[in-house]
Amino acid sequence: MTLDPIATVRSCFGGKFGIPRQPGLCPSAWGTLTFHPAYRSPEAIRGIEGFSHLWLIFGFHETVAQGWKPTVRPPRLGGNQRIGVFASRSTFRPNGLGLSLVRLEGIETTAADGPILQLGGLDLLDGTPIYDVKPYLSYAEALPEASGGFAEVALSRLPVEVDPAAARAFEALPARARAVLQEALSLDPRPATQVADPTRIFGATLCGCNVRFSIRDGVCRICEIELASVNDDTLAPPRPLE
Repeated sequence: MTLDPIATVRSCFGGKFGIPRQPGLCPSAWGTLTFHPAYRSPEAIRGIEGFSHLWLIFGFHETVAQGWKPTVRPPRLGGNQRIGVFASRSTFRPNGLGLSLVRLEGIETTAADGPILQLGGLDLLDGTPIYDVKPYLSYAEALPEASGGFAEVALSRLPVEVDPAAARAFEALPARARAVLQEALSLDPRPATQVADPTRIFGATLCGCNVRFSIRDGVCRICEIELASVNDDTLAPPRPLE
């Protein structure tokens, strides 16, 4: 079987570093799904507006060339304990495919390359190829009694503070972009092997901005925000559809 992408996602996450490790952890995150010309048909999504959430089957396009590994070291285990790749959601998989549950916020039908799906709560890198879209069925797929293995406990969050030097740039961002920065950085995106150095400054590309931050004494501090061009469409959240 040959798999060809049917769509591409544009998202507020411009780099791998800083992306939440699971969907839904950054509720304010946004993105759009644009179908490729062969699948750009209103008929293909007829009825999709009745679903609040969608499953996306996507490709780990920036790591697939590195091949797969039979064992991986999940960040949830501190990055120093190996488990089987099929007991994880690691990107280093035989077929480089991922599965993400996203919120359907709207459908843009008037654009020249429409219909375009407006998405929320996603965990996908800008430019991610999409191989399939399926509706989420809560009656069959919401299993509150399920066990979560080594990832059973929900992730804890850090408080996020903005240094005075970055406050003006932070306040200039749209409210939803500010929420993305706070939600994403509160999850502590640092590699598990690099959490011991409290003096290190990290950088992440979020909402069209280069965001520099440090984490010390259990607090994430945004110390610098370099704003992107005002023409960068990853900076501004989508406007509500009429």
